[in-house]
Amino acid sequence: MHVRCLFRLLIIFEIYRKIVGVQSVNIRTTQNVAIDYATAGIGDRIGAFLIDSVITIAYLIAVFWSLARAGIGTEWLFIGAYLPVFFYHLICEVAFNGQSLGKKQMNIKVVRLDGSPATLGGYILRWILRPIDIGLFSGAIAVIIIAVSDKGQRLGDMAAGTTVVRIGGHVNVTSHQLIKNMDNEYQPVFLEAEHLGDEDISIIREALRVNKEQANSRPVIAVTEKVKAHLNVQSDMPPVKFLYTVLKDYNHLTSLS
Repeated sequence: MHVRCLFRLLIIFEIYRKIVGVQSVNIRTTQNVAIDYATAGIGDRIGAFLIDSVITIAYLIAVFWSLARAGIGTEWLFIGAYLPVFFYHLICEVAFNGQSLGKKQMNIKVVRLDGSPATLGGYILRWILRPIDIGLFSGAIAVIIIAVSDKGQRLGDMAAGTTVVRIGGHVNVTSHQLIKNMDNEYQPVFLEAEHLGDEDISIIREALRVNKEQANSRPVIAVTEKVKAHLNVQSDMPPVKFLYTVLKDYNHLTSLS
């Protein structure tokens, strides 16, 4: 009964998302650049939950079957075998920077509302409140709270100051292609790109990712102006081409140093 209600809520919420558009959370980086992240949908989060459930159940079946076959069955041994499942989500999110194995497959992750990685305390709060969010009423509480939250948060997220967002891998591929396609005779357009830091490059890549995956050009435009001011350069290039050129110049110049 509870499962049927949960899926009814899921269907209603997904219809709502289609009508009003995908929810997003506006995150301002330390460089004062605002970037819109698409929050993970209920379907994404349930998909991650199901994948994680399959993994943990498969682990338990394998371990208990092995113990039974070996004729070992002490109570403390069974408790010890269950501990990795009990701490699974906490361990994964801490070890994998906000992702369980299921979240990795669904391309979603936990972040703080300022865009930075969640703290250990934040992960612990989410884990402590998980039984209330997901354990009660077959997860209906989490579905309802996420649906009414403007930042896609469940109770654990609200307590920890986090949310779950969608991520993509296209930027890293593009960066690798830039390095791969460069040759020793390449002449950088902006020599000043060498003065950019790792955080600057991360912001540029993120802005390009948002532009490509969400058709949102505002971060690209804002970052372009910031980079021009920071490097004290002028250019008539379109923002996207400018940022890709800066990335290529940066990769070339730093590879020579």
